[in-house]
Amino acid sequence: MGRGAPSSHPPPWRRLLLRYAFLCALLPWGTSEANEQLAEFPPRGWNSYDSFSWIVDENTYMQNAEILAEKLLPHGYEYAVIDYLWYRKYVDGAYTDSYGFDNIDEWGRPFPDLQRFPSSRIDKGFSQLANKVHGMGLKFGIHLMKGISLQAVNGNTPILDIKTGKPYVEDGRQWTARDIGLTHRTCAWMPHGFMSVNTDIGAGKAFLRSLYEQYTDWGVDFVKVDCIFGTDYSPKEIITISELLAELDRPIILSISPGTEVTPALAKNISQHVNMYRITGDDWDNWKDVSSHFDVSSSFAAVNKIGAIGLRGRSWPDLDMLPFGWLTNAGVNQGPHRQCELTSDEQRTQIALWSMAKSPLMYGGDLRHLDNDTLSIITNPTLLKINHYSINNMEFHHVYSERTSKEDKHSSRFISEDLVHLPKIDGVSLGLTACSDDKANGWYMFSQHGKSDHICRNYGMQDDKNISFCLGKTIPLLTSDDIIVHSEEYQTKFHLAIMDSDDACLDASGSQRRTSSDSKFPMFSRCRWHAMQMWELNEKGNLISSYSRLCATVESNNKGVVTTGAVARAWIATGSKGEIYLAFFNLDSMSRKITARILDLKKVLGSTFIRKDTCSCTELWSGRNFGRVEEEISAVVKSHGSMVFEITC
Repeated sequence: MGRGAPSSHPPPWRRLLLRYAFLCALLPWGTSEANEQLAEFPPRGWNSYDSFSWIVDENTYMQNAEILAEKLLPHGYEYAVIDYLWYRKYVDGAYTDSYGFDNIDEWGRPFPDLQRFPSSRIDKGFSQLANKVHGMGLKFGIHLMKGISLQAVNGNTPILDIKTGKPYVEDGRQWTARDIGLTHRTCAWMPHGFMSVNTDIGAGKAFLRSLYEQYTDWGVDFVKVDCIFGTDYSPKEIITISELLAELDRPIILSISPGTEVTPALAKNISQHVNMYRITGDDWDNWKDVSSHFDVSSSFAAVNKIGAIGLRGRSWPDLDMLPFGWLTNAGVNQGPHRQCELTSDEQRTQIALWSMAKSPLMYGGDLRHLDNDTLSIITNPTLLKINHYSINNMEFHHVYSERTSKEDKHSSRFISEDLVHLPKIDGVSLGLTACSDDKANGWYMFSQHGKSDHICRNYGMQDDKNISFCLGKTIPLLTSDDIIVHSEEYQTKFHLAIMDSDDACLDASGSQRRTSSDSKFPMFSRCRWHAMQMWELNEKGNLISSYSRLCATVESNNKGVVTTGAVARAWIATGSKGEIYLAFFNLDSMSRKITARILDLKKVLGSTFIRKDTCSCTELWSGRNFGRVEEEISAVVKSHGSMVFEITC
C-alpha cells in the first residue's frame, strides 16, 4: 500500500469515534442540539428594525439574508432576525400602537402577515422561511412582544393545551385569554398591543408553552422578547419563558429588551435566565445615543456581568444594534430611505466600544446597500477577535488628556438640545433600579404647614445643607371605569404629582420607546389611573412602583466641573496569547491628546501580562506600528473618534 493510500481499516481511536457518532445518530432528533452551549460568545447577526421598521416583507428579508450569508457569515454574523409586528397587516390605519390589525389564530397566538410573507400560507408559520435560511448556513430569529395581545384578550380566545391538542382545562373549567391577561400591565409603549400574562396560574404558563412550542416547530433559533425588561420589568414572565425554552429539544437564544433604566442590580437575578439583555434604550445614528453607552457598559463590566452564566450557556449585556448604512426612522411605516448620520469616526468608535465591552453585534442597515467602508468597519478582524475571545474587559480609568484643537465643525450638529424641564426638578435625573440597590434608599414622607404629605429624597449638598427633591402625594379615587379594578389592592398606593400640580404624575415607565440618550428623561406624563403611576413607600425608605416592582432613584445632573475622564475614556482587555488591547475614545467636540502609562497598565493587569520594561504596539484603524514603548502610549484622537492598540510586552 502506498504512503498516501487510505487504509481499509481505520485505527482504533477512529473506530471508537465512528461508533460514538453512530450512537448519537440513533438518539431522538435534537438531543445533541439541546445540550449545545448557547451564546458561548456574544451573538452576531442582522436585524431588520433599523432599516425596515416593522414593514419588512419576505422578499426584502431574503435578499438581506442572502447577502448576510455571502458577506458577513464568514465573519460570524449568523442570525437573520425579523423584528417586530411581522403579524400585523400592512394596510391603512396600521401603525405601532394600532388595534385590530394583527393576525391571531384560534388560540390567541400571532401568525405572520400572509401578504408580506406569502410562504407562511402553507402552515401559518415561518417554517418555510426558516428552512431557506438554514439552507444558507444561517440561523432564523424573530421579535416577540411579552405576554398576550389585547386582541386575544378581547376576543376571549381559548388556550391551547399542547399535551392534548384541545382547550386547556383545570379545576373543572376551560380557561381563556381573559383569565390570564393582566390588563393593568400593558406594554407602556404599545398599550393597545400586548400585556403581561399571569404566570402564577397554570393557564398562563400553558399559553406561553403553546407559543414557544410553536416557534420550535417553525425552526426558530433566536427570540427577542420586548417590553419585558428595564422599566417594563416582568421577572416572573422572563423566568417562565426561560424555563420553557430549557425544556425544549431545540436550542433557542433568548434576548430580552428594551432595557431602559437598567442597572447591574436589576440584572442580578435575571442574567442567568437569558442569553442577551438590553441595558439601554434604542440606539440610533446620532452621537448623543452612542456616547450614552459608555457609563452603562462600564458599570456592567465592573460587576463581571460580561459573559456570565446564562440560559444553557452564557449571557451578554446588549448595547443594541449597529445603525450603520442605509436606514429608516424609528416607528415609521416605510423602509430604508436615508444614509446613517454618524461619521466614519463615530461608527468606528461605536463598534470599538461594542467590541471591547463584548456586546452582541447586530447590524441594522439594509444589506443590499452595504458599502465597502461600512463592511470594513463591521468586519475588522482585530475587533471581532476582541469581541469573541478577549477577557478582563473593563474601563481603564488611568488616562490623561488635553485638547489639541478648536471645536470640530462636523460635531456641531450633535449638540444636544435641552431636555424639557418641569417645575421644581431642574438638574435632577429620575430613574428606576432594583430595590436592593443602595441608590433606591432614602425616600421619606414630609409634611409642612398643614399641607398634604410629600414624598422627598435628599440627593446632594449645597452650602452645608441637604438638597431635597419632593413630589406631592395624592391618594387615588378609583371608579368603576378605571383601568385598575382591584381597588383593595391599590388602596394603600398613591400618585406622585409635581409639587402643587395635578396634571403631571410620575410614571414607572415611558409612554413610548425611548432611545439610549433619553434614558434619564424625567418620567412624568399626564395623570391617569394606571398601575404604572401607582407607588408605595415602605419602612426601608424605598419608593416602589406597583407596575414593575422597581424602586425610584434620584440624583443631581449638576456634577460641577466636567473632568477629562468624562470626555476621554479608555477600555482594556487581554487576548488569548497574552496580548493587551487598549482603546482610547474621545467624546469631546475637539481633538484630544490621550495618554496611558505602562506602569498604570501593569497595576491594573498585573505582571502576568507586562513582563518586560518595554512593549510594542500597533494601532488597528491606521495600521501604524508605534514600535517600542517604554513608559507611555500617547496619541491624538479626533473628535468623537477612537484608537485601538494591540500591545505585546
